[in-house]
Amino acid sequence: MIRDAFLGTQGIHNFRDYGGWSTQDGGSVRTGVLFRSGHHVDATDADLAAIAPLGIRTVIDLRGESERAANPCRRVQGFDGTVVFYEGETTSSPPHMDIRPDSSFSDFARGRMLAVYTRMADNPAMIEMFGRYLNILAQRDGASLVHCYAGKDRTGVAATMLLHILGVSVENQRREFLRTNDSPTYAVLARQSLPGIEARLGRRIDEIAARDLLGVREEYLDRYLEIATARHGSLDGYLEKAIGVDDALRDALIARFLA
Repeated sequence: MIRDAFLGTQGIHNFRDYGGWSTQDGGSVRTGVLFRSGHHVDATDADLAAIAPLGIRTVIDLRGESERAANPCRRVQGFDGTVVFYEGETTSSPPHMDIRPDSSFSDFARGRMLAVYTRMADNPAMIEMFGRYLNILAQRDGASLVHCYAGKDRTGVAATMLLHILGVSVENQRREFLRTNDSPTYAVLARQSLPGIEARLGRRIDEIAARDLLGVREEYLDRYLEIATARHGSLDGYLEKAIGVDDALRDALIARFLA
């Protein structure tokens, strides 16, 4: 996939089109209909003007109540589409919000992120939201946007699920997941996240730890897939038995999003 999938934004991190990937049977995922990002609390007027022509009709917000209350998203003026969200908390300890001051600095960043992905596979709220995400994509016309706080962990798993269903190779699923690390707006997320984390820790975070917290690593996704596979034998088994992806939903997603 040779293209710049990132939308130029000033106050939104990691806004990109996650279509365009080729499938193992020679197809390709449609572009211009599947978008992902971090939250839009700091979206500028210019950001919203750039988003408006994309025709986004559905927003799937994977954040919980406390995250939405603390960081209310700005929307395009006149937006009259549907916003899907969970009534409650979707994560008990997001790394951007709940770092204990007595956490060990050594390797704490990777450890926290691996813990996030370990819990996510069994989290009833996220299981429900992943199911709602896939079902609403199959039902609603127009472009969609899926986002969480940083647009990399919960959002990254959601995008991986859809690309897997559409027949994108494991290699390209991982390339899409890791593409977060190429986002030109890392400074936006750092500005939104690091001061609060450092205040909780009572010390500054070095660049390596910051990148591990605010970026993604292949081992993070590996941990999620390891847990999901252990529960149901394979990712397909997990999608079917935990998320509720039956043949009808799979066929509907393929028909809608493969070119």
